[in-house]
Amino acid sequence: MARPVIFTVDDDPEVLGAIERDLRRHYRSDYRILKAASGNEALEATRELKRRGAAVGLFVVDERMPEMSGTELLVEVMKIYPDSRKVLLTAYADTEAAIRCINDVGLDHYLLKPWNPPEERLYPILDDLLTDWSAHVRLPYDGVRVAGTRWSPRSYAVKEFLSSNHVPYKWIDIEQDPATRELIGAAGNDPAQLPVVMFPDGTMLTTPTNRQLAEKIGLQTRAQLPFYDVAIVGGGPAGLAAAVYAASEGLKTLMVEQNAPGGQAGTSSRIENYLGFPAGISGEDLARRAETQARRFGAEIVGAQEVVSLRRDDPYRILQMSDDSQVSTFAVILAGGVAVRTLEAPCIESLTGSGVYYGAAMTEAAAYRGEDVCVVGAGNSAGQGALFLSRYARRVTFLVRGESLAASMSDYLVQRINASSNIEVRTRVQVVAVQGEAHLEKVVIRNLVSGEDSDFDAAGMFIFIGAAPRTDIISGLVELDEQGYILTGPDLFRNGRWPRAWPLERDPFLFETSVPGIFAVGDVRSGSGKRVAVAVGEGSGAVGVVHRYLETV
Repeated sequence: MARPVIFTVDDDPEVLGAIERDLRRHYRSDYRILKAASGNEALEATRELKRRGAAVGLFVVDERMPEMSGTELLVEVMKIYPDSRKVLLTAYADTEAAIRCINDVGLDHYLLKPWNPPEERLYPILDDLLTDWSAHVRLPYDGVRVAGTRWSPRSYAVKEFLSSNHVPYKWIDIEQDPATRELIGAAGNDPAQLPVVMFPDGTMLTTPTNRQLAEKIGLQTRAQLPFYDVAIVGGGPAGLAAAVYAASEGLKTLMVEQNAPGGQAGTSSRIENYLGFPAGISGEDLARRAETQARRFGAEIVGAQEVVSLRRDDPYRILQMSDDSQVSTFAVILAGGVAVRTLEAPCIESLTGSGVYYGAAMTEAAAYRGEDVCVVGAGNSAGQGALFLSRYARRVTFLVRGESLAASMSDYLVQRINASSNIEVRTRVQVVAVQGEAHLEKVVIRNLVSGEDSDFDAAGMFIFIGAAPRTDIISGLVELDEQGYILTGPDLFRNGRWPRAWPLERDPFLFETSVPGIFAVGDVRSGSGKRVAVAVGEGSGAVGVVHRYLETV
């Protein structure tokens, strides 16, 4: 944490130099001493300090300055630093001005010039003010800050991106923080354009894209080399496992992830049935550990980057990126997983990010403390999400289309949900609409037995209704099953023959698609187990067959 600031302002160079000298002599070990020669200069510097997240403990300001008096300056800086202590430097004739300043801005003290000796007429007064300030003011967070409103969908997306990439940040609701709202407006930002992301160097980004955020916080968004032995598309558990094993076995390895390492599993609040973690582990922690492990072995990981197409140019496979760059590789492992399936109901789309969320939305859970929420779905991820939300919400209503949770959820989760005092399970129901102006207010459900509709109040709705495979980049290139999942290995042998496009005399390797050198693992693969442990096993196992393939290139 940087030292807090004492800011002194005077248009007289001789006086400014004297007060700065005396302040440095006594306070330099605990405070940064800054100075300005005019009110306008001081005001702009104060805004810059706020943008950088600096703390200002004390303003020592001369009253008689051209263009902007000391009182006028303090009126403005108090909008930015309302808790800072305020001292006015005055001449004997300015006593009335000091009294007006006490009434107008809550002046803490006024000092007559000169203040010699400072040991008697300056330091005791300032010591008392600074001691009081430090005892009552919490020093500001000096990392990344996200300023927005609770119901801003883009604010939610930015928080999710930073959280998923393990970037600490502080959330500031500008409806509850007038000083930050004032700062955003003073910097020329439209308060309606949210969020505004503020960085420790004082710069700001307004409604940034994930790519802009990634580049600003120092994430790698472009491949460093033109060619790799193996490129992995997708950074979920399968992709991370493949990256760990490929890099550890000496392959020049690239992993490309469009959002953040961990994929959908990385958003899970708790994975309790993963081998080796008897107390469970959050998806975020598992992803962070795996990413660290892959990097330690030398895997190159590119984030906030999307592969938009994949083509074959024997013996190479060419990845086309969303920024128009290209990467060549001998082998590709497709581990893109699945995209969440959206709920079809009136107003769902307009309220997504404003009370309606897909997945556990862990960054938002605490905002629903003491409120009523609902969970839609019946799988393990829905169960974990409901248990996580029940820590904060007053009541969690579980909405299930089937007759019970047991048909699609692990028994240990069913038992914990049934034992929870603030989770209510409603079966044989379907969401038919949501209602609300700026944010979610009501959920309309239909009883699938009686056909009757009813509604209930809900501040948040968290949806877990399945997913569809991410296969856009290989559409028309490799064989898919009837649901759009990628066929691999023995599953390519259909109706008594291999695909006509298969060019080799050998049979496809395990995890190999209908195009030699392109492999698929994890949830995107037809017949996969849709479990984290299965995905990890497939990702690591695919590296062995990649080695076999590379021997033939």
